[in-house]
Amino acid sequence: MKKRLFKMAMAGMMSFSLVACGQATSSSNDSTTTSAESSVDSSEIVTNLAQIDNTKWLYNEDDNVYYQIGIQYCENPADLNYETLAVYVPGEYMNATDNGDGTYTCEINYDNTAGSSNYTAATAPIALPVNTPGYAAMDAPTEYDSNFGYGSVSDYTSEGFILVVAGCRGRDAGAPAGVTDLKAAIRYIRYNDGNIAGNMERVFTLGMSGGGAQSALLGITGDSALYDPYLEEIGAVMGVSDAVMGSQSWCPITNLDSADAAYEWNMGNTRTDLTDEEQEISDSLTAYYADYINALGLTDEDGNVLTLEESEDGRYQAGTYYEYIKDVIETSLNNFLEDTEFPYDADASSQGGGMGGPGGDRGDFDPENAPEGMEGFGGPDKDTESTDASEETDYTAIDDISRTETTSGITISGTYETVQDYIDALNANGTWVTYDEETNTATITSVSDFAAAVKNVSKELGAFDQLDGGQGENTLFGYGDGEGAHFDSALADILEEIGSDYAEDYAEDLTKTDSVGNTVDVRLNMYSPMYYLLSSSEGYQSSSVAQYFRINTGLWQSDTAVNTEANLALALENYSEDIDVDFTTVWGMQHTTAERTGDSTANFIEWVNECLAEQ
Repeated sequence: MKKRLFKMAMAGMMSFSLVACGQATSSSNDSTTTSAESSVDSSEIVTNLAQIDNTKWLYNEDDNVYYQIGIQYCENPADLNYETLAVYVPGEYMNATDNGDGTYTCEINYDNTAGSSNYTAATAPIALPVNTPGYAAMDAPTEYDSNFGYGSVSDYTSEGFILVVAGCRGRDAGAPAGVTDLKAAIRYIRYNDGNIAGNMERVFTLGMSGGGAQSALLGITGDSALYDPYLEEIGAVMGVSDAVMGSQSWCPITNLDSADAAYEWNMGNTRTDLTDEEQEISDSLTAYYADYINALGLTDEDGNVLTLEESEDGRYQAGTYYEYIKDVIETSLNNFLEDTEFPYDADASSQGGGMGGPGGDRGDFDPENAPEGMEGFGGPDKDTESTDASEETDYTAIDDISRTETTSGITISGTYETVQDYIDALNANGTWVTYDEETNTATITSVSDFAAAVKNVSKELGAFDQLDGGQGENTLFGYGDGEGAHFDSALADILEEIGSDYAEDYAEDLTKTDSVGNTVDVRLNMYSPMYYLLSSSEGYQSSSVAQYFRINTGLWQSDTAVNTEANLALALENYSEDIDVDFTTVWGMQHTTAERTGDSTANFIEWVNECLAEQ
């Protein structure tokens, strides 16, 4: 991995327009903070919030964890059902005195070590899970092992991590509420530098789907001034950085500024029964995507500029960018062949079910304690050795995002004795995969043929900015009333050009303003990683971007285009050679915490340990 010194962007904070919230205050426990222990300059801090009270720790003896729940992290919360957090600290990092009433007074122990990496209270990383499928709200913890979607408390604390679980508002509150809240939580924790255990420069976020997108945004939008008015609105701690060191994203539903066009380019060829107008919209979005890619100037690892060229079918399935995406798909297939032993039981793996079938490991998410509307989240339990390929995962119950039923494509089910048997199953509807037994590698005929076989559309036209405004992302870019609003200006231009009846609705929504006076284009930029990463963008280098990114996706998912996630990885790699990007597409997996092998939580922890071993 590449190396660089991670810096908290305190200098950048000097340019912030701070709200006069009053002088910084602290609890009676400030005696635990020394200048040697703290990397936060208290003279810059503006808040009326007290630091965490070290006389009120609770203790879980089974896990040897000290914890506090219900800590308010902003002064003027919009909703206290969400805007509080919990902190879980390994017992090794505490010297505790029993108060006799079930609580403990604790001081930091800097001598002890914890976990396989022998972290101390001064070096321990901080994990911040983002459990917001479909950009849903994340309930604040109300008990010790509250459901936060990615393993258990002890998974992290036994490895010496500090675990911070922060609630946040969801899409009904309108973007950028979710990321704003999580930034406020990070600022509050960093405000407690030296008051609680943990290295405040070593914050790592993790999330899947909408949570993966918001995890990525936390990694990319560190200290972005665009968030200032929203942070001030809820009374976040000012004068403290919200930048993080690393971000894990599984299947991130991101880059919403170009996601509709990317979806049509990758999967639009699988749409059927479109009206003439709908087909014109799909074709126009595909053509727009080619123009979009050709203007980005993205390059591969050899420095070659990636571009799209029009193909005979008119869908721009040619050029260096096309070849790059085709190689991403083939690499994923060949990784699968390398990882898999035959005979191969597809029904006993995470792959079974074909289109729309069960996903893979989703960690220890407990559907009984899921956030409201998210009760279906969870999929197969990670400790279960098999899944029933005949039982399709109800993704709509997971995130309340609208999907259409897919009827075409191939189905992978049963046991395949040899690799060739499996390849034959992939080619059941026509040959698109060629296998070389001697090298145990395969190639595909085209990206379009791949989509037709295993990545059919599951979202209506305008996949994220749906024509009728009924998609979850429409609600995300609404105005806090739970109603949807349009946000895709490229789609709006197409609709106006063809004289669509939808054009007026789009034009109206694009001119509305939110509580701080911003139109949707500003909020869309705030939620679009490319705005911060592209040299051609106004937002380029306006934020503190994390040093480490791990992006894993289920290649067969129909929730987003593979090129959307590939663009994110490419843009990060192009942004700076000092950023380490681990991008993996997992063959056969759908919308899930996709991993080539092993358990997602354990793999995330191992990745963090590897990143920090370089520091």
